[in-house]
Amino acid sequence: MTNHINTSNFILPNVISAPSCAKSDEPGHAVIILASGLSQRLGQSKQLLSKHGELLIRYMTRVALATQPHIVIIVIPQHQPVISDAINGLINQYVRIQSVVNSVPETGMGHSLYLGIEALTNFDSSLFNRVLIMGVDQILLTNDHLMKLLAAKSSVVASSYQHLDESRLNEQKLNKPCIDESISTDNSRENIIGLPIVINYERLKQWQSVLIGDKGLRHLIRALPPNQLSTVINHQLGHDIDTPKQLSYARQQRWL
Repeated sequence: MTNHINTSNFILPNVISAPSCAKSDEPGHAVIILASGLSQRLGQSKQLLSKHGELLIRYMTRVALATQPHIVIIVIPQHQPVISDAINGLINQYVRIQSVVNSVPETGMGHSLYLGIEALTNFDSSLFNRVLIMGVDQILLTNDHLMKLLAAKSSVVASSYQHLDESRLNEQKLNKPCIDESISTDNSRENIIGLPIVINYERLKQWQSVLIGDKGLRHLIRALPPNQLSTVINHQLGHDIDTPKQLSYARQQRWL
């Protein structure tokens, strides 16, 4: 199977300075954005929802760019020209962005991540030793949260948040903070432990072979000993967009 990869190098605008191409004593990080989902439960492409007047896939890519990565890999679905056009626009503006087309997006997130890791093997691995993996539908994700993940020293640093059942959406209040960010090694099974996540690149390559279909990282993360996993708690990440009800609630709150 051949995956189409677009590559382009451009100067970043002043608001985001480009990381240096020169090798340093402390390698930086790369980013994989998993954006090839078909949004079947939502009934429309979540990548093309609008946040602050910008397509969500572009908005979330800018959040990732603000962490100063050396490389950004965006995995997108095949036969979605509007999504492709949105990413091509970013490639024409920002340095070191590549898009990877997932020709079988229906197989699930595991395969998308496999493709993203494979794309990173085309680069000089001395430039980065960690990979930040994120999606596009955690609409309250901030650069501050990503920087907390990157600041932690564990081999794997995951986000931790409570699952928000749809029946609880109407109980949430806009003026009541639902964010509690802290770094912890107490990985409670009551919380979701997942994306965004920062993983040591060598470990991620070791895990690549078991990323099949929809079999993603969760079981691998759960099997880690406590001293190899830390979490950054941020309950706002529970507000993702998978269903029409979640989308309606997000729009009521003016998050989208």
